[in-house]
Amino acid sequence: MKTSFYSEEELKEIGLKSYGKNVLISRNATIYGADKISIGDNVRIDDFCILSGNISLGSYIHIAAYCGLFGGDAGIIMEDFTTLSSRCVVYGVSDDYSGAALTNPMLPDKFRNVTEGTVTIKKHSIIGTGSSILPDVTIGEGCSVGSMSLVNKSIDAWGIYVGIPCKRMKERKMDLLELEKKFLSKK
Repeated sequence: MKTSFYSEEELKEIGLKSYGKNVLISRNATIYGADKISIGDNVRIDDFCILSGNISLGSYIHIAAYCGLFGGDAGIIMEDFTTLSSRCVVYGVSDDYSGAALTNPMLPDKFRNVTEGTVTIKKHSIIGTGSSILPDVTIGEGCSVGSMSLVNKSIDAWGIYVGIPCKRMKERKMDLLELEKKFLSKK
């Protein structure tokens, strides 16, 4: 019986660089360059997500419907216990929007000015629906990014950030660290 997620045999055929146990990838997700994508344990990727380029996903991760991860060569790293709510986009690579260069991947590189930089989403961070993360950004451990926010520079740990561009509004509680210990001790 087919489910909405790939079976273990189908996951093997996709050709991922590596993947762990309990990996659920929707049959409606699109993966480009599977050999550059590593996935840990207990990861779910929902319908209509796009994963492209160098991507490293830790364990206990959820990527909700309609998210786009465009790692390019620089890459995207999502550490353990991280979440992307629906319609988030994460860019490890981006065109120059200033007008000083041509844009889009159908043009030779000599006419473009591409920005690349690794995006790292540290452990216990959650990104709200409709948010965008630009290249060369680190989301500090335990951050909460509110819906419809733009993260265009690195943000410090354990904060709640919102806006365009996002700004730190207040501290985020760290209670979840104790919950993580309890959860992992029961395994």
